[in-house]
Amino acid sequence: MRRLVLVIIGGIGILFLSLPIAVLALNSLESQAWQSLDSSLVPTAITLSLVTTVITAVITILFGTPLAYILARWQFTGKRLINVLVELPIVLPPAVAGLALLLTFGRRGFLGPTLDQLDITLPFSTAAVIIAQTFVAAPFFIRSAQVGFQSVPREVEDAARVDGASGLQLFFFVTAPLTARALAAGLVLSWARALGEFGATILFAGSLQGRTQTMPLLIYNILERDIDAAVTTGLILVGFALVALLVWQWLGHVPDDEHQP
Repeated sequence: MRRLVLVIIGGIGILFLSLPIAVLALNSLESQAWQSLDSSLVPTAITLSLVTTVITAVITILFGTPLAYILARWQFTGKRLINVLVELPIVLPPAVAGLALLLTFGRRGFLGPTLDQLDITLPFSTAAVIIAQTFVAAPFFIRSAQVGFQSVPREVEDAARVDGASGLQLFFFVTAPLTARALAAGLVLSWARALGEFGATILFAGSLQGRTQTMPLLIYNILERDIDAAVTTGLILVGFALVALLVWQWLGHVPDDEHQP
C-alpha cells in the first residue's frame, strides 16, 4: 500500500513536470509552427543568443576559474562572506538583478559617469546582454569549479612538485586535467542558464531586434501576435536545454575505473 501511494504521488509529480513540455511539442506539431522559421525574427534571435552565450562562457572561464581556485584552496578572513556574495545571483530575483545592473552600469548609475568619460554606453546594447548573462550564470560555473578543485588530493600535487612542477605547470598539467569534468559540467550548466536568461536582460538591455532580443525575449514580445514563432523558439530553447542537461549529467557521472587507486 505504501509503494502504491509513493507511485501515485511520484506519477503526479512526473506528470506535472513533463506535461507542459509535451503540450508544447504537440501544439507545435498540430500548428506546424516550424514554418515560422521563415520569419527573420527567429533566426536573428537564435544567432544573437548563441553568440552572446558563447562570449559569456569565455568570460566566465577567464575570471571564474581563478576565483574558484582561490575560494577552494586559500584560507583568509571573510572567505565565507565572499562565497555568499558569489553565489547570491543564483537565488536573486531576475528583476532585482537587472535593476542592480542598471543602477551600477547605467548612464546615471554608480559607474555611469566614468563610463561616459570613456565614451562607453552599456545599457540597451549587446554588451549589456553579455553582462546580464554573465552576472546570473557565472556562479554556476564558479561553484562547480570550486568543488572540483577541492576534490583534487593534495598528495597528487605534492608529488608533482617533487617531480619539478610548479606554478602554472602544476595547474595546467595536474590540477586542471583532474578537474576537467567538473569544470566542463559547470560551464555547460552556466551556458544553459545564460541561454535562458530573461529578467535581468530585459531590464538592463531591453528587447531590440538584432541587438538585444535573445530567444527568451523574442518569446515574450511575439507571444500575442505570432504564437507559432513563439512556440518554435520555445521548442528550440527546450532542445538546447535538453542537450545541455544530458551533457551535464554525463560529465557529472564518474566512471567506476576513476574510483580505483
